[in-house]
This record gives sequence, C-alpha cells and structure tokens, in this order.
Amino acid sequence: MCGFVCLWEIEDGGGTLLAAMLSRLGHRGPDATRIARLDDAPVAMGHCRLAIIGAEDGIQPIRADAEMLVANGEIYNHADLRAILGAENFNSSSDSEAILRLFRGGAQRWINRLDGMFAFVLATPERIVAARDPLGIKPLYMARRGKGLAFASELKAFDGFGFDDIGAVPPGTLFDSRAGLRTWYRIPAGAGAAEPGLDIDAVAGELRLALEEAVAKWMVADVEVGSFLSGGLDSSLVAAIAQKHRTGAGLGPLKTFAVGTAGAPDLLAARRVADHLGTEHHEFTFSAQDIADSLAHVVYHLESADLDLVRSAVPTLFAARLARRHVKAVLTGEGADELFAGYAYHHGYADDPRALADELTRSLGTMHNINLQRVDRMTMAQSLEARTPFLDRDLIAFAQSLPAQLKLRRTDPASAEATGPTTEKWLLRRACRDLLPEDLIWRRKAQFDEGSGTVEALRQALRLLTGSRDEVDPGRESKLYRDILRSRFAEPEMILAQAGQWNANRIAA
Repeated sequence: MCGFVCLWEIEDGGGTLLAAMLSRLGHRGPDATRIARLDDAPVAMGHCRLAIIGAEDGIQPIRADAEMLVANGEIYNHADLRAILGAENFNSSSDSEAILRLFRGGAQRWINRLDGMFAFVLATPERIVAARDPLGIKPLYMARRGKGLAFASELKAFDGFGFDDIGAVPPGTLFDSRAGLRTWYRIPAGAGAAEPGLDIDAVAGELRLALEEAVAKWMVADVEVGSFLSGGLDSSLVAAIAQKHRTGAGLGPLKTFAVGTAGAPDLLAARRVADHLGTEHHEFTFSAQDIADSLAHVVYHLESADLDLVRSAVPTLFAARLARRHVKAVLTGEGADELFAGYAYHHGYADDPRALADELTRSLGTMHNINLQRVDRMTMAQSLEARTPFLDRDLIAFAQSLPAQLKLRRTDPASAEATGPTTEKWLLRRACRDLLPEDLIWRRKAQFDEGSGTVEALRQALRLLTGSRDEVDPGRESKLYRDILRSRFAEPEMILAQAGQWNANRIAA
C-alpha cells in the first residue's frame, strides 16, 4: 500500500511542487520515498511506499526503458502473470511491475487481466495512462493545471496548489491522454427471485468455496496479515477462514483486533469469536476523551464531513492504530453487506427481490467514496494496509449471480418454511454455519459505530468539544465536522464537493 503523485506537462519548479504534494501523503508509505523523471517525456512521479510484496527490490517509480509507473495496492495474480509474461522480463519481485509488463505487451484489454485492488499511473514519452480497480478500493484523483494533468492518491495533495477540475477517476475506469476515459469493468447485474427447484445446499457450498478462495488470495504477502474482528458476522467469517488458512500452512495463530468502549457488545462478541477460533487477540478500549482528541485527525484524513461517515470512521481509526502495532496489513469484512443484503434498510425489500438485487448492485457501485474511502483513509493514516476479500472480483461475480431472494429471506433460521421474520445475509450464514457458534452465525447486525459503543461515547465527546451540557443535535454535529474540515484545508469546498452520500440514488423498495 502506498501513496503517489504524478505531474504531466506541468512545470514543478525544479521539483518543489511535486515534493510538497508528496509530503502530504507520507502516512501512506513510510518505508521509502522516491521522486523520478522520465527522459524525453514531460512527466515527474513521486512515490511513498509501504512495503508488503517485494520488500527488498520493489521501490517505485518503476522504470522500463522509456516508460515509468507508480502504483498503489496489490496485484494478487502477479505470480501467474509473471509466469505467463516470462519471469526473465521482470526486473524486481514487486507485484506492481506486472502492470507495466502487461501494458508493454500491447493487448487491447490488457488491464482486464489484473486481479486485485489498485490505482496506478503509467507514462511513456507520448502519453499518460491512469486506472483504478473495479470497485475503487484504492483511491485515485485527477486534476488539471493549464494543459497539464496531475494525479494523486488523496485530495489533500492538491489542496492550495492552484489545480482545477479536481475529481476522482471512477472505479473500473482507465484514462488515456490520447483517448480519454473508458470504462473497463462494470458490476454484474444482480439476480432477483430464485428459480424453482434450486438446490440451496449446492449453491451455499459453492459460495463457501468462493469465499475461502478469496480470503486465501487476499492473504498473499511477504509480511504477516492480521484481521479486524468486530464480533459481527462479516469480520468473524473472514477471521475464521484466515485462521484455517494459517493453520493449514503451518503458521502461528491469526492476529485479530477489536475496539470499543468498556463493555461494548462488539468487544464481548469479538472475544468469544477469538476464543472459539484460537486467534491471538488484541483489544483497545477507548473513551469519549479519546474520540474528542482524535476527531480533527479523523476528519482531516477522511477527507469528508459526512455525519455517518465520520461516525463510522472513529472506531476504524482506533482499530487501525491497534493493528499497526502488530502487523502491516489486515483483512476486513467490507463488502459483505452490499453483496448479501446486510443493512437494516434492506428489510424493506423483503417482498421485492428484483428491487433488492438492483439496490445491492447500486450500492456496490457507490462504495468507493463511502465505506471504502473510510477504510482506506483511516488505515492508511496509520500506515496500515486494509484488504477486503469480500470484494474479490470472482466472488463479486458469483455473489451477484445468486438470487437476492436467498440473501434476505423471510424465514426463521431454524425453519425451512418461508415464513417469519426476515433474516439478512441468510445464504451467507447458511454457507458458513459450521465456522462459528450458532448464536453468533445468526446474530443480528449492528452498525460498527453502534456495536462498538461509539454512538454514546461520541455524544459525550461532542459535549466536551462544544462545551455544551445538552446533547449536540445532528445539525450542530454536522456543522462541527464541516468547521473542522474547513480549518484544515486551504480549499475546503473542493474537498467537500467530492464527498459521497449514503442515500444517493437509492432504489425504491
């Protein structure tokens, strides 16, 4: 995981502009920082590196003859690509070099062969190419200055430096200075009702295999990978499969990390899961004062003042701080709610599986500047890589082919009849019911900020920050977050304009 800046046809004052921009991203990559230029091309690139794969020789920018690359993320099929493209053509053990070698092969849809989470910029003397992974797990922003272009991993790199038309490169999109934007990946449409006679056990079995393959793939690294563990279904299933993977590989127990206020339900549930799985478990208990002390840091790194996003970012930051003391990379459960209907509002779609399928597809496409932005910014603020195996490309394709009717099912878990209350993520629970105790498999979802105790602690923190004896209402809370953001950025409206909204274009139930 890394951060980068690239300038194309922009005068950078002998390197001062690029260096100043890159200094804003140092938290994303404390292991190495490097700036390079390409001969006979109007390009300068800077990269700050968190070494995960190819730690010894994977420093960037990566150069090959007249081409140069900076990248952020992980290419999980880099070993297969290396074998296909010829190991003798590679100069390093870095997974990112596979991007450059694929590009040099000249295939029309070369980018489609990359499997992972990534954002990159690649330059030749004649053109510049930039692209982002299918769901936008890794961030990528583009801006203009005169006729020139600039790219960066976070908005703060542009702040106050006189750039125009600042915006995100959309997920699954490739920009080519010669041809403009093109969408190279589209989220598969979700299925609605289940066809008659569907073998649910067989489908659940295939889902289990797809999930196990995804977790194993997303654990590939040259460093130890731990796991967030909130005690909820998603992170618990990821941790359970990851623990099995480590055990099968003859490695020590998985390191798991949970945070919450004293006595929070998530802390207690995570402890039970960790005991059941036999992980090496670590906890951090935070207070209202801890939140008050960290809120400005959260808003600055989050690059958003959205009320819901800030609330959920607080415990994510504490979890990242805890994990970074022990590992450089963690698995998370992000994406399961969007794939398998895990949010409370999804229950309103119980009688309309077609609308539910469409809503899940829509929400997958909006993750990049909501939940994925939260996870990326809060973990990278602590120089920690977060990995989201539920958003594996193969798993997305399989999950989207599954009937939404089986994801949110109007049935009691103990009954085969389609009556009773609706159960979210029903098929996922059924597929993994042997991994956890039954009461944890069927435990109702709580939002991370609720289960961790953040909601009540945040109320107290807001009173501390505002000096109010009364509870701070949502309107005043939102204003506080916007005021914090405005105090930290020279161009706050540019930052605020990029923020995602939880309810934008939601499909009607």
